[in-house]
Amino acid sequence: MIKNHVIVPHLSFNTQAIEAAEFYCSIFPNSKIISKNPTREIPTGEYISFKLWGQRFEAKNSGLKLAINPSISFMINFDPLFFKEHDDPEKAARNKMTDLWKNLRVGGQVLMELGEYDFSKYYGWIQDRYGTTWQLILTDPGGDPRPSIMPSMLFVGKNCGKAEEAGNFYQMLFPLSQKGLLVFYPPGMEPEKEDTIMFSDFKLGDTWITASDSAYDHKFQFNKALSFIIHCKDQNEIDYFRSKLSMVPEIEQSGWLEDKYGVSWQIVLE
Repeated sequence: MIKNHVIVPHLSFNTQAIEAAEFYCSIFPNSKIISKNPTREIPTGEYISFKLWGQRFEAKNSGLKLAINPSISFMINFDPLFFKEHDDPEKAARNKMTDLWKNLRVGGQVLMELGEYDFSKYYGWIQDRYGTTWQLILTDPGGDPRPSIMPSMLFVGKNCGKAEEAGNFYQMLFPLSQKGLLVFYPPGMEPEKEDTIMFSDFKLGDTWITASDSAYDHKFQFNKALSFIIHCKDQNEIDYFRSKLSMVPEIEQSGWLEDKYGVSWQIVLE
């Protein structure tokens, strides 16, 4: 039986992995550095493991020429239930959200301004100064609970229209997967295509992930700069995930592989 896995996002930087991780831990609640290897003599060898608001991340100075882009971002849920010790939990959630936004905005690029939208009373999308992209949202406390941070995939270009298919494919791979929300674009939202995915989420092992389609002319695609690590207990598990996920065997290297949508994974022994 394959265990209930935790998927760990891996951020690849040129030289700023430790600086970025330490910055994130300073502005996110309930965050900490787990371990790091700050070998300044070999910048591409620097590695750091950390937690942000309960979500584990790993980062490394890999020397990749590719940069992190918004094809994979991180949805940050500011659920008033997380702030129920306050007299006004929604106000407390908004205030914390605004504070985090201000910190991420320094040197960053706003993709959607923080404000009210049809789908949320308070939402913003931003790429920080290190290239990592975040979606901050005030969550409806009446909905099903979700973690504070969820990796979020955006299917664009040649992948547009494949978010639902990809979600089903990933759920087939992981035991104890769980379906979540599935919201389609309605008519009249051109260039978005009717009946493609406006928003979906699903649970793979212990990790919630969101996925959406977008028909806008985005100038990015999935790449190796942001990958997902699957820690396996033995060679059988490694072989299982490699056989199911790898679609470009000739580019596999040290556990890295690319699936049929271009998403990169690292299959490693824990």
